Amino acid sequence: MATSSWSEELASLVEDPGVRYGGDRNPMSYTTTASFEVSGGESEEGSGGGESLKDQAMGFLMAWCEIVMELGRGCRDILQQNFFNEDSYVVRKFGEPCAKVSKRLSFLNDLLPEDRDPLQAWSVVFFVFVIALAAISVDSSRDTLTKVVKVCVHPPSANRILLPDGRYMAYLDQGVPASRARFSFVAPHSFTSSRLAGIPGIKASLLEEYGVRLVSYDLPGFGESAPHPSRNLNSSATDMLHLANAVNVSDNFWVLCYSSGCIHAWASLRYIPERIAGAVMLAPMINPYEPNMLKDEMKKTWDKWLSRRQFMYSLARRFPKLLSFFYRKSFLPEKHDRIDKLLSFSLGKKDEILIEEPSFEEFWQRDVEESIRQGKVEPFVEEVVLQVSKWGFDLEELHVQKKCQTRGILLWLKSMYGEAECELVGFLGPIHIWQGLDDRVVPPSMTEYIGRVLPEAVIHKLPNEGHFSYFFFCDECHRKMFSTLLGTPQGPIEQQEETAFVENKEHI
Repeated sequence: MATSSWSEELASLVEDPGVRYGGDRNPMSYTTTASFEVSGGESEEGSGGGESLKDQAMGFLMAWCEIVMELGRGCRDILQQNFFNEDSYVVRKFGEPCAKVSKRLSFLNDLLPEDRDPLQAWSVVFFVFVIALAAISVDSSRDTLTKVVKVCVHPPSANRILLPDGRYMAYLDQGVPASRARFSFVAPHSFTSSRLAGIPGIKASLLEEYGVRLVSYDLPGFGESAPHPSRNLNSSATDMLHLANAVNVSDNFWVLCYSSGCIHAWASLRYIPERIAGAVMLAPMINPYEPNMLKDEMKKTWDKWLSRRQFMYSLARRFPKLLSFFYRKSFLPEKHDRIDKLLSFSLGKKDEILIEEPSFEEFWQRDVEESIRQGKVEPFVEEVVLQVSKWGFDLEELHVQKKCQTRGILLWLKSMYGEAECELVGFLGPIHIWQGLDDRVVPPSMTEYIGRVLPEAVIHKLPNEGHFSYFFFCDECHRKMFSTLLGTPQGPIEQQEETAFVENKEHI
């Protein structure tokens, strides 16, 4: 049997090869009658008919993808046949517990479209969630040209008191001495801050002019204060009371707070109102999940925050243990970062200008260094959880109103004739609030809510002011605040005036 030559095999692959064999039928004898025609008059070689390197690479990649997919299907079949059948050890050991968990979580499947497989859909949701966490943890807006400053650890320098439960509390005493103080202010600090804050940039001459003593302190676990094993807002108010007694604040004192530090001031108005002369609040924070907020107030509040900040509050509300990962990376750094990058919020125009000032930058760095002195993330987690969890009281309870005793038949009869015993409840002292209308950290909508539930509070609205611009390093602002609160400056209490006051008090 004759074998075909390579030329015949090649010719058989083409419909009309244009090759005619001679009459001798010699396989090696042939005549070319026509050449291959290429559109455009170009030859095949010049038309680029051969595969390019890009086409070859794409084909190779697609082939490998098909191989990997087949390999994955094979591995899946092996796992199903050996580990996930009814007789396998894995199914016998974990099948029943997984079925119970799946049954309890089956209500989540109602959130999916009807045509979606729950196993596949929730797997996709899980992996998207993991990718979102990774993306959020990377700050793409970080300015690589920002000057980097290393965090320093300073030697201990605070005054400390011993609390009844054995903990130590660190504090800073500014202004006139206790014996000459006409007014006493006690100030809890805000998030990522310390006792060093007080009133940032306040001049000693202004405190002397008004006879003010300012006592600021470290919250549990911050600065040089010992942590509290199970702190809440009630224990926070109790700590403030013990501090005031220990540093010889004999009369009622004003509580001064700023931003998130005001949650501790709210607690003092609720739990120790008999010792509070009044409250001074600047951009006061409230629970962003406050159930009594109107939908419009809630929407205005959350819309002002960056998505990362919203995400952090959601974690603190539902999965607080996950905050340790983010806070350990953010709040316990080896190097300083801008305040807005560190706390994930945007700033107004005045705030942007202020944080670039050398005085603010120096204060901010030192305050953060003191705040993270102990190198523990737990105090930060505890603080933000306190902000977003139930406080144990509502702000409406501080509203001044008349409450009459009507329980019992006798009291009810007295109330019918207008003789019922009535008393004022709520916080009876003054509450002054300063709120910047360009504040994007504690939005003005929070103050709107406070004004609605506490109509007796005096709210000072500050146009064009941000979160920092009115409180930090503003001599004129500090003077206006003291003038509003304390009236005409009278200076410290002199010795003769103090003696006359003590004698009059004993006579009474």
